[in-house]
Amino acid sequence: MRCPFCLGSETKVIDSREANDGDQIRRRRECLVCKERFTTYEFAELSFPRVIKRDNTRETFNEDKLKRGMVKALEKRPVSTEKIESALSRIKRRLRALGEGEVSSEVLGDWMMDELREIDDVAYVRFASVYRSFQDVKAFEEEIKRLHEEKREEETVIGEMIQS
Repeated sequence: MRCPFCLGSETKVIDSREANDGDQIRRRRECLVCKERFTTYEFAELSFPRVIKRDNTRETFNEDKLKRGMVKALEKRPVSTEKIESALSRIKRRLRALGEGEVSSEVLGDWMMDELREIDDVAYVRFASVYRSFQDVKAFEEEIKRLHEEKREEETVIGEMIQS
């Protein structure tokens, strides 16, 4: 690793830690020539499957596009960057674990909705309204009702687990 300050090729690692939910290794380095310190990140470069869009065209998986969609849904919501990054990491792990050469955009959208449902109900409904192309207020009401029912069922299951 070359030093970004003096371009010296001799550096030593001072500290290593996991970053981004274990998807990366953060290394703190020191140049043996100029003594400056800097940080590098190491990650496995894995290929993602191609995405089959609704119109049947195919495109390369775009992590930035996925992140933009999540950030847009979570705009002005009290959700930390760490939660967003963790959710995106889970989606990418699922995508790699799928082991397929192609995946439909619907599958990615469903995974995004799963993550948003866990993070923030408002963001979930925002995303669902665009993803499912809600046409009127009734569609919003139905989705919110469904969300409430799911939450009630989860609370019931948790209550039963605590009692037993």
